[in-house]
Amino acid sequence: MRAVVGVTDNAWAAFLRARPHLTEANFWLPSPTAGFKALRPGEPFLFKTHHPQNQLVGGGFFSGFEVLSVAEAWRFFGEGNGVSSLDDLARSIGRYRKVEPSPSMQIGCVMLRDLFFCEPEGALPAPADFAPNIVRFKGYDLDGRDSPLERQLQALLDRSTIRLQDELDGTPSVVPGPVFGLPVLSARRAGQASFKGLVLASYHRRCAVTGGHMSPTLQAAHIRPVSAGGQNAVRNGLLLRSDVHTLFDAGYLGVNERHELQVSTRLWTDFGNGKEFYARHGEVIGLPDKRADRPAPEAVTWHMDTVFLR
Repeated sequence: MRAVVGVTDNAWAAFLRARPHLTEANFWLPSPTAGFKALRPGEPFLFKTHHPQNQLVGGGFFSGFEVLSVAEAWRFFGEGNGVSSLDDLARSIGRYRKVEPSPSMQIGCVMLRDLFFCEPEGALPAPADFAPNIVRFKGYDLDGRDSPLERQLQALLDRSTIRLQDELDGTPSVVPGPVFGLPVLSARRAGQASFKGLVLASYHRRCAVTGGHMSPTLQAAHIRPVSAGGQNAVRNGLLLRSDVHTLFDAGYLGVNERHELQVSTRLWTDFGNGKEFYARHGEVIGLPDKRADRPAPEAVTWHMDTVFLR
């Protein structure tokens, strides 16, 4: 298991700490080419402020990394980007890149869930081996041998309030410290906002059924809803145009284990329409490049057996 300590803008951290309703954050990287492979989902990312503070003030748990536009990052995370508006986000990134701000700029998004922050007086010193010239982040191995960072991480969690995201209705459940044993490290789910960003990127910003790519109309759909035992995982998701999403959730459309579109006869019976979809019946839908991200057999089987209208 690993942890990352990331250099955090002091104002960014203070903004998020002051908003206890936020359970997810986008630790954005101004350069979209930076990439991020330092963590696996569920591993901790700690926030270290700049000098002169140079303190550990909080953190979150890694959901995933994707390159999104500024507008997309704001659409999914809102104030979880550490600013109060889309314009502020664009200006912040423009300052870092020394370019004119634009919502279409591409940025790297380190997506975090289950945020935690301590009060200012409870902040901890930065790790002793975190060199002043590190400008982004440093990775550490957590091997259970009571390393200095493991002690700091546990102390930080003990002093913090963990903002757990309720998977059923989206209402954040705030769990006050002390918290022992890193209880959320076993969670492999993404947060809701992260789920949307990961599905959007995995499906190349195109509706899996129609191929349409008008971004404002595209939605990340759960194949098996979270309320029915599904997870915020890409393999439990489809990127769908808003009307296609509605038809899928209502059971007029489905996907089988071979990833072929299924169209219910009820679509014509109930509405006297649906030619656009009947013409695609039996076609393989658009799929993510990674096999691991393609619709899970157990998820599509559940939908076909439980929701799809025969």
